[in-house]
Amino acid sequence: MKEVINAVGRRKTSVARVFLVPGKGAVTVNKLPVEDYFKDEYRRNEALKPLLLSGKKDEFDVKINVRGGGISGQAGAVSLAVARALVEIDEEIRLLFRKDRLLTRDPRMVERKKYGQKKARKRFQFSKR
Repeated sequence: MKEVINAVGRRKTSVARVFLVPGKGAVTVNKLPVEDYFKDEYRRNEALKPLLLSGKKDEFDVKINVRGGGISGQAGAVSLAVARALVEIDEEIRLLFRKDRLLTRDPRMVERKKYGQKKARKRFQFSKR
């Protein structure tokens, strides 16, 4: 087995790079403990779902660099990157992750604003007279 396994995950405009090193289960995001970076439990659980599902939370130290987007997109990017890294280690958990759609890149992006309109789809108020 390789010493360090790295993988990339993306979601919206966020990009996460994950480095898995055999260790005791320490998770750091942008040099902060995961509890300090993802303050609400929902985002933290979303980001670390692959580790919890595979039961390998205490086997690896996880170092994550994430940038771009907001906190929700970053959590999704981290989740995809962690899942990809774990599949690199153990091919058998691929089916488990597939079932929960953890290996699927979410393609949804923000629709661009169009000229002559207030937002992407919202128009300015129409006046007949």
